[in-house]
Amino acid sequence: METITSFNPGLAILVSLFGALMILVFSKRPNIRDGVSVLAGIIKFGIVASMIPVVMSGKLIELKLWDVLPNLPIMFRVDAFGLLFGLIASFLWIFTTFYSIGYMRTLKEHAQTRFFFCFAIALSSAIGIAFSANLFTLFIFFEILTISTYPLVVHIETPEAMKAGRKYLLYLLTSGVFLLFSIIAVYHYTGTTDFAFGGIIAGKGIPKNILILLFVTFMIGSAKAAFMPLHSWLPSAMIAPTPVSALLHAVAVVKAGVFTATRIILYIFGIDVMSETGLALAMAYVVAFTIIVASLFALMQDNLKKRLAYSTISQLSYIILGVAMLTPAGITGGMMHILNHAFMKITLFFCAGAFIVASGKEKISEMNGIAKQMPFTMIAFSIGALGMAGTPITAGFISKWYLLIASMEISQIPLLLVLLASSLLNVAYFFPIIINAFFKKPDRVLSYKEAPLFMLVPLLLTALISIIIGIMPDKPLALIAIAVQNLIGGT
Repeated sequence: METITSFNPGLAILVSLFGALMILVFSKRPNIRDGVSVLAGIIKFGIVASMIPVVMSGKLIELKLWDVLPNLPIMFRVDAFGLLFGLIASFLWIFTTFYSIGYMRTLKEHAQTRFFFCFAIALSSAIGIAFSANLFTLFIFFEILTISTYPLVVHIETPEAMKAGRKYLLYLLTSGVFLLFSIIAVYHYTGTTDFAFGGIIAGKGIPKNILILLFVTFMIGSAKAAFMPLHSWLPSAMIAPTPVSALLHAVAVVKAGVFTATRIILYIFGIDVMSETGLALAMAYVVAFTIIVASLFALMQDNLKKRLAYSTISQLSYIILGVAMLTPAGITGGMMHILNHAFMKITLFFCAGAFIVASGKEKISEMNGIAKQMPFTMIAFSIGALGMAGTPITAGFISKWYLLIASMEISQIPLLLVLLASSLLNVAYFFPIIINAFFKKPDRVLSYKEAPLFMLVPLLLTALISIIIGIMPDKPLALIAIAVQNLIGGT
């Protein structure tokens, strides 16, 4: 495969780092500070999008910085899968920045400069993860992402927030130790940590028991993916402001987790090793368990953000389930769900934040009749919820369709039933919210209205895009098809 050298991957990372510096410089001038955040987001997306034609033509883009050890460089490589994640993160950062400005200003939140500074660093880290050419480079940005998002999680600085922050660091930094151990082991056995389309472990004579142990430590190291039992940090982190919740769930942290797990499964172990060792099927059933149990936990939550958090835990496992099926349809469905879930879930969290800002309501039991005062927000919420249930013409239908096909292709009827049951559970924990909001009378006279336009417009646009993807998925599917073809051809 032809490879070209370009500084664009580095520029995509540096632009928000420079933006973070300017945010500090203009900390006393909030209009300029917030304008810098928006401008950096637009420029970042433009740089990432400029790489689409090259990658769509079947080429790779590389940027090597320096070698730390022999065959262990800090290096970036943009392939179709990495570009998909980079496009999602950079595009949604624009929406999240506008939304955050409305949210933070309306609630007159403290430490807004720190908030936007950490946001910018987190998004640089996400792009670094997307474009990493090897595990070593990915690990560096993976840990920067953890550290930069900690101040966001504890933003309100209450005892409960600080406790959630300690849990956040405990889980993610400890898992980072497991990830580092796994990377060292791979380097020891293979002499490299580079991602390769056929995997780099195949043919290295590693005993099966070592492979199994290594895979387990890798998955523990991918705790950002929040599959059970490594999930409890995520609901606790919902103490953070809603824009942070949106960042955690749709743009950066958990998406970095499933992206990394996918890289490990497909580009380190490879399809052949995952199939021959039985690790793929075992992982499929681990995440299938997570899909169902997390949905049951979601049913029991009255706090809307916590219900959405458990929904995320369940939905993320769809991605790993698809990848673990190892078929073109399964991998396509898993990768597509990274995109689809991002737009649907960010819409839902944006709506949750709008409810908080406009009405002060966080509990589902308090939202009877809320659609009468906030009809546009509730329509957007309904679109996101319908997508989560896999309703036709929404983005969620596309990825779930591919996953259902894959489960039949590998003759795993239990996995098919899990996917169908999960859709029913999505209906069970989302639809009562919609019905009560539109058709139940409020418990008292309502005196609020829609959230500010800086919040309302982004959530309406992400909801609309969720529909557009569901109706016209060809463009993202074409990019994913290149990634899948590279993988199948590399086996």
